[in-house]
Amino acid sequence: MPDESAVLIDGPWTHRTVSAGGIRLHVVEAGEGPLVLLLHGFPQFWWAWERQITALAEAGYRAVAVDLRGYGASDKPPRGYDLFTMASDVAGLVRVLGAPDAAVAGHGVGGLVGWTMSVCHPRTVRRLAVLSAPHPVRLAAAVPRSWHQGWAVRHLLGFQVPVLPERRLVADGAEAVGRMLRRWSRPGWPDAETEWRFREAFRIPLVAHCSLECYRWLFRSRFRPDGYRYLRRMSVPGTVPTLYVHGASDPLVPPATARGTERYVSAPYRLRTVERAGHFPHQERPDQVNSLLVEWFSYDEPDA
Repeated sequence: MPDESAVLIDGPWTHRTVSAGGIRLHVVEAGEGPLVLLLHGFPQFWWAWERQITALAEAGYRAVAVDLRGYGASDKPPRGYDLFTMASDVAGLVRVLGAPDAAVAGHGVGGLVGWTMSVCHPRTVRRLAVLSAPHPVRLAAAVPRSWHQGWAVRHLLGFQVPVLPERRLVADGAEAVGRMLRRWSRPGWPDAETEWRFREAFRIPLVAHCSLECYRWLFRSRFRPDGYRYLRRMSVPGTVPTLYVHGASDPLVPPATARGTERYVSAPYRLRTVERAGHFPHQERPDQVNSLLVEWFSYDEPDA
């Protein structure tokens, strides 16, 4: 069984652990300049942003990729996997890193955290880029109303069962993780090394359980006051300039689900579609996504 050293991958970056929001978060950073925070999705960890870390550092940014609460080499507390708390973690991280604010890029669950930061902690987010994660209110409406979207995320129902989903995720060397990566991406991705990295990271004790806790909250909170409060809060349009990036061939979140996301942003908003990419456009088409991110984060004026 791997330990947390499995995610301490060598490269043109440095690893360290910082305390924010009452927990320790593992971060990987490179470059100097304005802060850019990179928030990974499921079933991944910081290394999902490998190509973006170096590209942003070369473009003059301080790129910091984070292992979210419960993932990689970050703390894995028994609770705190609601989006309010996870967004608070990252907002606290901005302050701990000594920056007044950050440009934030989030994919999947990391994108939902980014959306939440833009509403609940807007002063910490200079600009936002979200990949493959429609606005939470739009997503909540699409799942029950769209047969296509509901069927695509049917695995969420399976995640609600205790214990068994965790065991399935890590069985046979976390084969289920590799299967999800392949099923949700374009043909030919991921390569063997990439798949192995993510499978090993999910075999770290508690990662499988903690990663599913966020999905359990997303589903169960729909029927509780905390979920109602979250969606009501998120229904107020955010004031952070936002770039939304979606893979044209995403089988997990069909592009149609993202339509209408612009209603929840009162600041400048851009939608960009990445052709021949599935659910992981930043890894499937890294050069194209790198260009989009560098261009978006380079604007000096908030209303660019």
